[in-house]
Amino acid sequence: MIDYSAQGVEMPDVDFGQTSEWIRKVAATHSCTVGNLNYLFMNDEDMIVANRQFVGHDYYTDIITFDYSRGNHIGGDIMISLDTVASNAAKFGVPYRQELMRVIIHGVLHLCGINDKGPGEREIMEANENAALELLIHFSPFGEKRGL
Repeated sequence: MIDYSAQGVEMPDVDFGQTSEWIRKVAATHSCTVGNLNYLFMNDEDMIVANRQFVGHDYYTDIITFDYSRGNHIGGDIMISLDTVASNAAKFGVPYRQELMRVIIHGVLHLCGINDKGPGEREIMEANENAALELLIHFSPFGEKRGL
């Protein structure tokens, strides 16, 4: 089950049914199945509190992923700061929705075992994010072509 909720922000305007199917499809391309996955959308202030409390970092971030996976059956809690998503979209000159979907799948890719902190890992993560976004552009459970 994939669940989406918001704390201190409005829920983003996203087709969560389609997003859930896309997440499952991306996980399957990494030989993983999706179990319980909980997304919590929040603002920067709530995110920095979570970052300090759970990760020990004192800075803003777009995502924190808590991994409860067992083998190839992935699950976890994923916190996303919509404020940082918006500022990163502006910084990188990409549409907000594209950046939001990149961050949503970034957490799933972590759960699938892809890291981004070591030498060369960031490039591997970016390549996987780009492949997932490309899949989203062409994916629809009803066979329609949809874009970001």
